[in-house]
Amino acid sequence: MRIALLHIILTICCLSSFSVHAQTYEISGTVSDTAGKPISGASIILKNPESIIYTAENGRYVFKKLKPGKFQVICFAPGKALKFVEIDIVQSSVEQDFVLQDLAKDLDVFEVEQEREQTFGLTRLKSVDDFAIYEGKKSEVVLLGESKANLATNNARQVYAKVTGLNIWESDGAGLQLGIGGRGLNPNRTASFNVRQNGYDISADALGYPESYYTPPNEALERIEVVRGAASLQYGTQFGGLLNFRFKKGSYRRKAELVSRQTLGSWGFFNSFNSLGGTVAKGRLNYYGFAQFKRGNGYRDNSGFQQVNAYASVVYDLTDKWKLQFDITKMYYLAQQAGGLTDKTFEEDPTQSFRERNWFTVDWNLASFQISHKFNSHTELNIRNFGLLASRKSVGNLERINVIDFGGNRTLIDGDFENIGNETRLLHRYRINNQMQVLAFGVRLYKGHTSARQGDANNESEASFSYLNPDNVENSDYLFPNYNAAVFVEHIFRINSKLSITPGIRYEFISTGAEGYYRTFVYDFAGNIISENRVDENSKRERSFLLAGVGIKHSLGKQSDVYANFSQNYRAINFSDLRIVNPNFVVDPNIRDEQGYTADLGIRGQAGKRFRYEVTTFYISYEGKIGQVLKTGVAPLYNDFRFRGNIADARNFGLESLLEYSIIQSDTMHKHVDLNVYSNLAYVNARYINSEDASINNNQVEMVPPFIFRTGLDFHYRRLRLNAMYAFTYEHFSDASNAVLTATAVEGLIPSYQIVDLSLSYDRKVWGLQFTLNNALNESYFTRRAESYPGPGIIPADGRAYYLTLQFKI
Repeated sequence: MRIALLHIILTICCLSSFSVHAQTYEISGTVSDTAGKPISGASIILKNPESIIYTAENGRYVFKKLKPGKFQVICFAPGKALKFVEIDIVQSSVEQDFVLQDLAKDLDVFEVEQEREQTFGLTRLKSVDDFAIYEGKKSEVVLLGESKANLATNNARQVYAKVTGLNIWESDGAGLQLGIGGRGLNPNRTASFNVRQNGYDISADALGYPESYYTPPNEALERIEVVRGAASLQYGTQFGGLLNFRFKKGSYRRKAELVSRQTLGSWGFFNSFNSLGGTVAKGRLNYYGFAQFKRGNGYRDNSGFQQVNAYASVVYDLTDKWKLQFDITKMYYLAQQAGGLTDKTFEEDPTQSFRERNWFTVDWNLASFQISHKFNSHTELNIRNFGLLASRKSVGNLERINVIDFGGNRTLIDGDFENIGNETRLLHRYRINNQMQVLAFGVRLYKGHTSARQGDANNESEASFSYLNPDNVENSDYLFPNYNAAVFVEHIFRINSKLSITPGIRYEFISTGAEGYYRTFVYDFAGNIISENRVDENSKRERSFLLAGVGIKHSLGKQSDVYANFSQNYRAINFSDLRIVNPNFVVDPNIRDEQGYTADLGIRGQAGKRFRYEVTTFYISYEGKIGQVLKTGVAPLYNDFRFRGNIADARNFGLESLLEYSIIQSDTMHKHVDLNVYSNLAYVNARYINSEDASINNNQVEMVPPFIFRTGLDFHYRRLRLNAMYAFTYEHFSDASNAVLTATAVEGLIPSYQIVDLSLSYDRKVWGLQFTLNNALNESYFTRRAESYPGPGIIPADGRAYYLTLQFKI
């Protein structure tokens, strides 16, 4: 498990006295699993004096310069049962090996949960993990196995309850798409993050269209890793950082283990999730796969959906030095979109709909092949190859929501994405003055090909995604070829046992192109087309640049440390957005890339065995931030619209804090009882500066709630668990002009809202039952105003909803 758990266990261990001698000795050994495979990164803790170390790649560990006496040693690794021994050093060093068994079947469910409880459901990445360096960075890891969130609906409000500073969009109640943004970054399809699963890209196009139409099901995940802007040097240049979904592995103790989860819920919701995993071939081949079917009618009229999702992964230990992994993913869904509402119609009834001809479909296909090689205990190599074949299609009426749908031809927008990439990483460890130093070096090659078309579709109401004139679509037809090559290097310099400095650089080459045409139209006073003009384009843009960063970590003791980092960031413009014809917004044809930097300063740790904390202050600087401002159209209609471009520089600064306290812990007085509480508070001040447009200078940046607060408790008695959460998000604006109210509802204030979620679960070894009540107070609220699909206009969030999940594990 993690450091927090280890310290808690240590504090309940008895202290042992020891005598003082001039001569010193060692405690060393190897940590392995039941198949004899060494476990790297296992935590070894020693009491008297207290010390924590991690095993090397070959599973070895060593404590040096120990005086004679009695010592308590605890060994633990994620997914393994804890081992505890007492060692008496008299006149010689001691060799102590540990063989760790898997959790789950070997222990009573209660005993397993007792060990997991002390992580509070959230931990952070190790300094070096999966061929990457996280020393001196802010990272958060959500452990899905410990979460009692509504996993069937991917309820982001519950899943990310303890991840600080996230603004969460709630566009659908089924979790078909994830929309989160941190530290004042736009949540739209999580595009501010570099989004990955198992370490490789899953977004539409990492350069030209970094939006995530596919969200891995939380029921299949082991954990979710979040690394802030400092991840730009290793994972890409985004301001938001990294969001990585780690899938579960098959059971290492069984040849086959089946998990079946069936969920029923409000508005006809049904979810069937079934997974199979295990280990065969004498422990060398581990496999895991799942199939999921999800459907529902939706909270609003005209908002039904249906989704199919499947995944398979095989990990094969070819030898002790070579490991192969192959993943394949398939996701498809079809959803009817109810369209947006105006402020008035939302107040009247948020469930109503004025669009019954709007549909959206996504087809996502991913594949990855990884090769890992250990040259020796100090050097290892990882090669990741990945590819994407995907499409998204939307059809319907894009007209302003305050205009009645009179029928007529619908607008069809489709995008096809074909991407292939490779990332090769080398990790090398060595010692200077008995301090372990770590070098990470990587190369990335990526090629993307996106096609985007917009034109007329039929005037019917069904889900039909065909053009009336496929050879000459009415609005635009483009190809967007992209190419990216990057090289990075980061290095942990450990000055002593307390202080480390981690500098890094990244060289980036980006080539983006646009080939195709778009049409412009002139209308008369009645809205009829009186002329049209076709504009053909064939452009290519190349740029290269160097990014740099540095992180510092200083330990304040065995249970806390201070960290600081600075990293440059870069965000390329999305060519695939440039030529979408929409009456609600216009894109500046001279739009350019964003540049800037992110800085963090934080303290984290644990006080005693009950209190855990992390407090971080941050600053984000943008040069030429891309934003949206309300403008008035030209004659004869003078309709207002959103103008999207580099409207100003911007700066975001703020404070994030997560405090967790264990009120009751299982002990001789409170046997089998735990009660934990947490508080997650974020303050963000985001303003436009240095703008040529005086009307927006010093305005608040859109989509940035100044305050986000989440708090909750988790009560655990034997196999029964109760979880309650309260979430509050302060009012904020949807565009840079800070408009409060408009007729189209595309711009305007997003009012403050507060939500309560409850869950109750009961778990046995073979079966479990969970009841979830989302939005228990039936709050009527919305988190976004959309200028296009799924709007335009206000997109209401779901009202009170009930869900019941039954799980079997065989």
